[in-house]
Amino acid sequence: MNTLMQRWLCMFCALSLAPLTAQRKAGNPLDALPPGLEVLTEFGERADISPDNRRVAFMGKSFGDAFVLDLATRKLRCLTCNVPGAAFLRVMHLSNGDYLLLGPERFKDIRTSRHEDNEFWYLPAKAGATPVRANQALSEGAAISKRSMQVAWSVTRAQDKSLPEGHSQLWMATFHPGLLGFRDKRLLHTSPSRDCILEAQDFYDSDRRLTYSCYQPKGNAAVFSIEVATGKITELSKLPGEYNEVEGIFPDGKFTLVESDHQAHQKGWEGGFRNVDLWKLPLDGSGAPFTRVTYLNDYEGWKASNPVVATDGSFMAFQVAKSADEAGVGYGILRLRLKP
Repeated sequence: MNTLMQRWLCMFCALSLAPLTAQRKAGNPLDALPPGLEVLTEFGERADISPDNRRVAFMGKSFGDAFVLDLATRKLRCLTCNVPGAAFLRVMHLSNGDYLLLGPERFKDIRTSRHEDNEFWYLPAKAGATPVRANQALSEGAAISKRSMQVAWSVTRAQDKSLPEGHSQLWMATFHPGLLGFRDKRLLHTSPSRDCILEAQDFYDSDRRLTYSCYQPKGNAAVFSIEVATGKITELSKLPGEYNEVEGIFPDGKFTLVESDHQAHQKGWEGGFRNVDLWKLPLDGSGAPFTRVTYLNDYEGWKASNPVVATDGSFMAFQVAKSADEAGVGYGILRLRLKP
């Protein structure tokens, strides 16, 4: 075989074995929203729906103020503008209508304030109330029941220096507003290495089970659930080598939403948390069908993240985000209507 023919053969083999890479769209996905999807706010991030589904609370920005939007009147109210230098990261509804805020007392720097200084704060729903420290540190977000005062969270060495390096723990307790703290704390699960850094997400099955994310090396993540009574663990996502972070539970207890880069792997794009869209995953442990819900990541530089689902299943809220930004940063809250 002559040299020229060898070169052509090598080129043909390389092209035939290379993955087919689809091109992302140019432009802004908000300019072409599908039916049933609407913009609720043109700023903000990390939405949370009230137990009665009448309001959506959210953060104006990372290390900033918390807001709440009345869905019927579209009236917007700032919950923490009476707090000088408010530096909160999350706002979440308690089942009684009050709020738990997550974040540091004041901003120092991104790493310290997001990790070492992250803690719970209690905020009554009445206008003009001031957040009060709940005396519990945590890593990232928390699971807060919409039917009881049960709360779950994770802790790493960043919050508890007594933990060995790389360890993370999953905790659960009952929040008592009158006592401004947590009671009946119990350790649900411990991960002994950085192969799985834990983060609590959602209660389901009448608070008998809990979903959580397992952050893994090389920028991957997987979805798990744990039975509160027995400690039995089930892997739900079953997609090794991908980024799958659990978010937003469906009220039937059969499905959850996932921030996933699955579409990036399908289309030959760069994956990871910077390139996620929202997918629907069964909670039965089968891992299938894994169904795509949003398509913002089909646009260059955009993604959808941090979804939550109404307790009656009628809609979900999530944020529009940009791939270049850190996790949690958003540029507005969207609502997608669902079949109850």
